[in-house]
Parts: sequence; structure tokens; C-alpha cells
Amino acid sequence: MQEIVPGLWHWTALRESIGSAVSSYYLRAERVAIDPMLPPERPDWFAPKHVYLTCRHHDRDAWRLQDELGCDVGVASSGAHELKGRGDFETFEWGDTLPGGVTAVEVDAISPDETAFFLPGYRALAVADGLIRWEPGGPLGFVPDKYMDEPERTKEGLRAAFRRICAELDFDVLLLAHGDPVVGGARDELRAFVES
Repeated sequence: MQEIVPGLWHWTALRESIGSAVSSYYLRAERVAIDPMLPPERPDWFAPKHVYLTCRHHDRDAWRLQDELGCDVGVASSGAHELKGRGDFETFEWGDTLPGGVTAVEVDAISPDETAFFLPGYRALAVADGLIRWEPGGPLGFVPDKYMDEPERTKEGLRAAFRRICAELDFDVLLLAHGDPVVGGARDELRAFVES
């Protein structure tokens, strides 16, 4: 685990179902985990009270943490249907401010429950599958076309969503579920990507 800004932690772990490492995040003071896998080396202070999913496919180790710690799990209401029977969860709507001061922001486009989380205290934005970064320090990108039903329409929808987010929110850190975070200058980098 690495503290990327004070109080905000990042780590990667292998997600066996997709055969690659994925990123997870933890807001220590707020006890909020986003898209969590269990950290490879789990510190004593890692004790989430709230687990938030950027999309329904990112439940990862949420249920294990719920079993161990009794934390709540939150997902956008538009993705709840796929989680039934996996564990207890609560739903949220876009625009809701969740415990820990996390705001759920609409992305949609790639899936009906694609959510970004705005973390104003950290000037950070967490995203699901709408943006990825293949290599550390590499450019932002979209998932391959084969993972989209209508690639060109989906990409244009994502560009529109991220243009709106960049216009409305003040963030400097971008937390990617697939790839290393962008720490510093994230909003400018995202703007440049969606306009390219």
C-alpha cells in the first residue's frame, strides 16, 4: 500500500477472474474503501466501515470485508440487480453524498451503473471502467472495443461525461480502477484526453 496523498492509500492486487492486477483505494480517516481487493500486506489500521463500488463488476473482496468487519457495501441502484444473492448492500443514486463525504457522480455510457466518486477533501476523482491506463505513467485510454457494445457511441458518451465532470468538479488526482492513479494535474490530463 502506498499513500499517494495524505490519508489516501492505493494498492494493486491480482484479480484472478480477469487475470490482471487491479487498483483499490482507501480513505483512512473516513474508513472508506473503493473497489477493494484485500491489500497484499494488510496493516492493522485497514478497517473499512464503508465499501463503495464504481460499478457492479467491482465487488472484488467487498463481501469478504463485509463478513470480517461488518462494513456496508454501496452500489449505484442501476447496478444492484447483478449483486443480489452475493451479500448485503445499499444502493445510492448519482448526486448522493455518501458517508465519508464521497459524492456519487454519473458517468453511464459504458454501463448503466458506471459511477465516478468525487472525494473533495482529497481533490480526487475515482472512476470505474470508463478510463484505464495500461502502463505506469502511460497515457489514459479506453478499454478495447471488444468490451463495448457500440464502441464509437460508447466512447463519445464517455467523452461527454468526462467533459461535464471536468467542467463541474475541481480535482487534481484521478483514481483508476485499472491502472495506476494520476497524482497531480489529473483534470488537465483528462481534459486533454477527451479532446484528443
